[in-house]
Amino acid sequence: IGVSGVPLAVCNEHNESQRAAQVIERLAAGEQVALITDAGTPGISDPGAHLVAAVIAAGYPVSAVPGPAALIMALVISGLDTTRFVFDGFLARSGSQRSARLAEIAAERRTTVLYEAPHRVARTIEDLAAACGDDRRVAICRELTKLYEHVWRGTLGDAAAALGEPRGDYVLVIEG
Repeated sequence: IGVSGVPLAVCNEHNESQRAAQVIERLAAGEQVALITDAGTPGISDPGAHLVAAVIAAGYPVSAVPGPAALIMALVISGLDTTRFVFDGFLARSGSQRSARLAEIAAERRTTVLYEAPHRVARTIEDLAAACGDDRRVAICRELTKLYEHVWRGTLGDAAAALGEPRGDYVLVIEG
C-alpha cells in the first residue's frame, strides 16, 4: 500500500524547522496538510510536536484523527510540550484531596492532562488559576471528535472568560 498523487516530505529532528515553514506556506496557499507517522501517535515525543506548535502559532487550526483516548488527542493538538506528560484523570470534587492535587499540578514540571465535566469546568479553571497562576498556559478541548469539537488555547487567567456556556466533555491540558 502506498500514497500517490500528493507531495510527501520527511520531518525529523534535523529538518523540523524547515518543514514547519514549508507546511505553513502550504496552509497559507489554502492547501490541506496531514502529519502521518510510521510508529505511534504523531506529536508524542517526536518532531511532530514542534510542527503542531508552529502551525498553531501561525494561526491555523489543528485537529487529529480519533485514537484510543481523548487525552492523547488533546495533548497532541494542545501545542504544549508532549515530551513528558502526566494524566491526572478527574480531580476530586472538593476537600483536601482536591487541594492537594491542585498543589501537585502547580508544582508539576510535566504537561498535565485532566478530564472535567461541563458542570464543574468553570470552577476547575478558577481553582487551577489560583493554584498555578494566571500566566500558566492551557488548552481547553471540548467535544473531541464530535460535531461541535472546539479547542481554545491561552492562559488560565483568560480561560474563564473564554469558556462560554459549558457543554460537553472537556479535556484540559495544562503547561508544566
